[in-house]
Amino acid sequence: MAVAATNETNSMSDAKCVWHARTVLGEGPLWSGRDRAVYWVDIKGRALHRYSLVDESRRSWKMPDLLGWVIQRRDRPGFIAGLRDCFAELTVEPFAIKRIGSPEPDQPHNRLNDAKADVHGRIWAGSMDNRNPGEMTGSLYRLDPDLSWERVDTGYGVTNGPTFSPDGRILYHADSAKRTIYCFDVSSNGELSNKRVWVTLPVESHYPDGMATDVEGYVWVAVWGGACVRRFKPDGSLDREIPLPPSQVSSCVFAGENLDRMFVTSASIGKEHEPLAGALFEVDPGVRGLPTNQFAG
Repeated sequence: MAVAATNETNSMSDAKCVWHARTVLGEGPLWSGRDRAVYWVDIKGRALHRYSLVDESRRSWKMPDLLGWVIQRRDRPGFIAGLRDCFAELTVEPFAIKRIGSPEPDQPHNRLNDAKADVHGRIWAGSMDNRNPGEMTGSLYRLDPDLSWERVDTGYGVTNGPTFSPDGRILYHADSAKRTIYCFDVSSNGELSNKRVWVTLPVESHYPDGMATDVEGYVWVAVWGGACVRRFKPDGSLDREIPLPPSQVSSCVFAGENLDRMFVTSASIGKEHEPLAGALFEVDPGVRGLPTNQFAG
């Protein structure tokens, strides 16, 4: 059942800027327990960043094309990455990229945008029009461990923020252009069913972007244009929000050994006048998150 986020409550929590990276379009934060670091991308800036939680060191890698996301591999070094037009294998030490294949050879103006792995080690990734965000050319794909993929839903403007219920049986997926988050039932073999509207943000609340789920089954949503992350109950009602300095808040991730720290990405595109736009922030969510799922292929 869809519940509009109208009765908002604020939880004033200090947001700490941990990296004033000034990303053009910061996105896709990923907690790597293996590296004890948060990775995140600058899609338009064509870069991958790493922030160490061990010593707060920072490192960046320039990419040959737009980079929408990286997902850590479970049994192999490196990542699976979503480049502009293809899935790819990526390692950073040493740096190497190997194309897997393009899910949309018939959509030359589309790009991959946002992804997550599920408990079975599959990747769920969306696409969108790179020139005219909001054109309904985007789709949702499932990349399986054998490196084959399937289009599982279509007709999206701006695909965003896949995340899952704690038992992995519900997939949450946003169309930011419609200000709407959908949920699906997910079978053990990766089939989707029972698509329904979960939350629709009112116009004044701006746009749902990247998402993360905590151990209580509540879903955290970065609100693009809304300068905050919001926590929603499983029934879709608003629980609380954490404000941040920049208006274009893009995604969030639980991190740290206890998964009790939250890192939030932002973007400076079109908001260059905002002093902290494009920075990486840490906030205190007051709850632990779910372990980071990894790709099984």
